[in-house]
Amino acid sequence: MGYDISEPYGPLIESTARVAVWNVWARYGPWRERERAITAVLEGADADVVVLVEAWETPEESQADRLGTRLGLAHRVFRGVPDETASDGGLSGVAVLSRWPLGQVGEQRLGRQDGWDGGFAMFARVNGPRGPLQVFGVTLGWKLGHSVQRQQQVRDLGVYVRKEGDAEAPIVVAGDLNAAPDSDEVRMLTGRAAVPAPGLVFYDAWEVAGDGTAGHTWSNANPWARPVLWPDRRIDYVLSAWPRQGGAGHPVRCGLLGTSPLDGVMPSDHYGVVADLRY
Repeated sequence: MGYDISEPYGPLIESTARVAVWNVWARYGPWRERERAITAVLEGADADVVVLVEAWETPEESQADRLGTRLGLAHRVFRGVPDETASDGGLSGVAVLSRWPLGQVGEQRLGRQDGWDGGFAMFARVNGPRGPLQVFGVTLGWKLGHSVQRQQQVRDLGVYVRKEGDAEAPIVVAGDLNAAPDSDEVRMLTGRAAVPAPGLVFYDAWEVAGDGTAGHTWSNANPWARPVLWPDRRIDYVLSAWPRQGGAGHPVRCGLLGTSPLDGVMPSDHYGVVADLRY
């Protein structure tokens, strides 16, 4: 079949799936009050899939279950590592909450794990009504001066995505990358620098379908973020791999979550991101 310049992906898919990602800041500060605000914001977002970064789990309870039950997202999975700040044996990690059943799940450490700045990825295959949606929840090292370390973490992520992902179905990377869009590590993911794995390149949902503003997710307007004295940056992302038949995964809308207090409480030190992707 010849190449059709008017429909290079074939007829475009018009239906969408809504994916949200949010660093929910574990159990820092007034976390119970914050969790109520997080839940209220996510209820309003009505996402099909929610990725939580810095989610927590203890031997007695799981934030994925707490939020999933309240949001009506019956299918959820959590993967994490020991939280050195927790006194109750708690874990900190990544959770995926889904409207649709989950199939294969897995996890992968990214980069070197020396010290408190390693990367982590969790994979969940969402078995949605129009085929699989392959979701990788990701967090990269947080230190400002660790771009080199994050670049290695991105390379490891690329290998992991290539290993687990089906190249014909939508692949979503959603997470806190702790890096701005012009950083080398994010440029690797969006094809502006050497890609982390052959043929693997992503749309940045905010760049494609945001409102044209900077879209900072770490903002000094947020009182939880302000004391850290970091610059305003966009460091949280919904990324989707391309190209796919019918434009599957292509972002058509993207916005921020949790930018205002609820009942006087800011939900997290990060703002969340929500995107509608062709699916």
